[in-house]
Amino acid sequence: MKRLVETIRNIWRIEDLRKRILTTLGLILIYRLGSHVVLPGVDPNMLAGLQQQASKGVLGLLDMFSGGAFSRASVFGLGIMPYISASIVVQLLGIAVPYFQRLQREGESGRKRINQITRYLTLGILLLQAPTYIANLHAQLPPEAFAIKGALFTISSVIILTAGTMFVMWLGERITDKGIGNGISLIIMIGIIARLPLAFAQELVSRFTAQAGGLVMLLVEIVIWFVIFMLTIALVQAVRRIPVQYAKRVVGNRQYGGVRQYIPLKVNSAGVMPIIFAQALMFVPIMISGFSDSDTMSRFGAAFADYTGFWYNAVFAIMIILFTYFYTAVTVNPQQMAEDMKKNGGFIPGVKPGKKTVEFIDSVMSRITLPGSIFLAVVAIMPAFAILTGVNNQFAQFYGGTSLLILVGVVLDTLQQIESHLMMRHYDGLTKSGRIKGRGQTASAL
Repeated sequence: MKRLVETIRNIWRIEDLRKRILTTLGLILIYRLGSHVVLPGVDPNMLAGLQQQASKGVLGLLDMFSGGAFSRASVFGLGIMPYISASIVVQLLGIAVPYFQRLQREGESGRKRINQITRYLTLGILLLQAPTYIANLHAQLPPEAFAIKGALFTISSVIILTAGTMFVMWLGERITDKGIGNGISLIIMIGIIARLPLAFAQELVSRFTAQAGGLVMLLVEIVIWFVIFMLTIALVQAVRRIPVQYAKRVVGNRQYGGVRQYIPLKVNSAGVMPIIFAQALMFVPIMISGFSDSDTMSRFGAAFADYTGFWYNAVFAIMIILFTYFYTAVTVNPQQMAEDMKKNGGFIPGVKPGKKTVEFIDSVMSRITLPGSIFLAVVAIMPAFAILTGVNNQFAQFYGGTSLLILVGVVLDTLQQIESHLMMRHYDGLTKSGRIKGRGQTASAL
């Protein structure tokens, strides 16, 4: 406790870190206030139908990602997921389209151009999703819930919903630039945390009012949740260390090298991004079926709206595994690692420098990514099993799944950012070891 208090004091002493944390908190507060602002023309007292719809199924996940804004018919009702979807498309284009590959190699100017394209694509997705959201509002709410009717309400609401998501995207970018980083991830995490107290309260009430095991069953659930929580942390932080031997170099009277160091290759280098990417794509069938009157498309959409169903979880798990490999290939560059080692006089014992080193690192990454991706997929679909065993729909989302992985990953990343600021200014970190391994930590040659 004394160490924690001293760490908080150290954080407050560092002016730059203090400003970044206060800026982050202020921007998050704006986001949370905006998520309670209802669309103009909608009676906030008549949202029971929408809230009932968003209490379960895939729409419940969408409501969780938006921090409850979806079920409140808020100006931020579409949340940040359209931006995530656009980011997925752009990253996929970076593999297949030479123009995007060239932009990725152009450094800062290319990154700015890619961000601009992502924003335009987000705008296009919003112009498709916003009318679907409005149509769903009309289907779930009685006619008297709308003070503004007809085309005027539809057009104005589409503009407001589109502007709302673009504003949330801007808040996330400001948190990344002026705050403590990971802006988009922090916004998603805050929306998830906002749902936790209500979800736990609902589970507590259901256990004592429905004669479903009472306190004993609740304690069993909490123990299981704690075990899953610790396993998730282990998954996020697990690494495979590759030894690197540095040759001896003598400069003047000083000797350099001659020691063995390690390249820390993370078992889950992609972090929670495969979960977020896969989850964003799982909303697409619902959006498509919303535009179609076909019975086949309606059944197709219904199958993917049931996140306890076989097809939803099977497709979700496969997509997570594929995205884990994809994102690992994007973030970990064996070629660059091999070149850095060669420049610094390092080599992996028993492996020739150059092409053989690249192949060795790539082989190791492929082997450790497979169990990591499978474990990630298992944790992601675990809420479905929790619901089938009688856990409340809202509370089940925190039994592994997207919510718990995002919480663990983003919290560790945020702590790592704060840790870096403290260590750079020669203050003690948040832990005795001074090392917090966040999901964003990339492997590099030492």
